[in-house]
Amino acid sequence: MEPVLRGLAVYAFLLIVFRFAGKRTLSNTTTFDLVLLLIISETIQQAMVDNDHSVTNGFLLVITLIGTTILLSVLKEKFPKLDLLLEGAPLILVDQGKMMKDRMERCRVDESEILTAARQTQGLAAMDQVQYAILERNGEISIIPKDQK
Repeated sequence: MEPVLRGLAVYAFLLIVFRFAGKRTLSNTTTFDLVLLLIISETIQQAMVDNDHSVTNGFLLVITLIGTTILLSVLKEKFPKLDLLLEGAPLILVDQGKMMKDRMERCRVDESEILTAARQTQGLAAMDQVQYAILERNGEISIIPKDQK
């Protein structure tokens, strides 16, 4: 039972850490970010297994972590407020072409990231061509261009 409790504690801890780290934390993963994630996984692995390095313990931890993920997905489907709490909601960063600086600062998104998304997804070159920029739940930035009439 101890490995299950350790697995649940680690799961909850990581869920909280990555929720507070923000949506943009993993959307633009660099090589260093990948290395950091590998270091985190090794550190957390030691906390979960303690001195029990058996295959059975490993299987039990995998089942605990995946089972918790499945359980949370079912609960989020039944309780939309839980989904909103755990995943957040899309956030408008540019509204009618006007940058919402306070929201951008809170999400650690700058103008250049919005312009990059505008170029890559819509072929837009300037902020005045952007009607809306939306920070999606997965950390990506969606761009809705202004009507060019």
